[in-house]
Amino acid sequence: MPTTEVVFFKEDDDIVPLLDWLGRLPVKARDKCLARLVRLEELGHELRRPEADYLRDAIYELRATHDGIHYRILYFFSGRAFVVVSHGIMKERRVPPIEIERAMERKMRFEADPGQHTFRAESKK
Repeated sequence: MPTTEVVFFKEDDDIVPLLDWLGRLPVKARDKCLARLVRLEELGHELRRPEADYLRDAIYELRATHDGIHYRILYFFSGRAFVVVSHGIMKERRVPPIEIERAMERKMRFEADPGQHTFRAESKK
């Protein structure tokens, strides 16, 4: 299976929510999250629990844990070989509905204007 292209959602003001979030994480937690992104790139739709899971309404999560803290990266698919990463969160028991709704809103904005809302990272590894 070919690799999946992973891009990051970019706001109208050019802020990339995932990059801002990753920059605030401890190094080991960030490394685990980046490793999940690499796995998503390698496996795309085939990635399953415990590394990824379906939330609802075409929104998925990448799952990483470090020092008892659960890190989640929300994403959605655009076609078969294209993934858009919305943002990351730290969670307690479950992903809060407001975070899923934020990813859904970003999905709608991305689909309306992919060029405006696409950020391609030089290297995610």
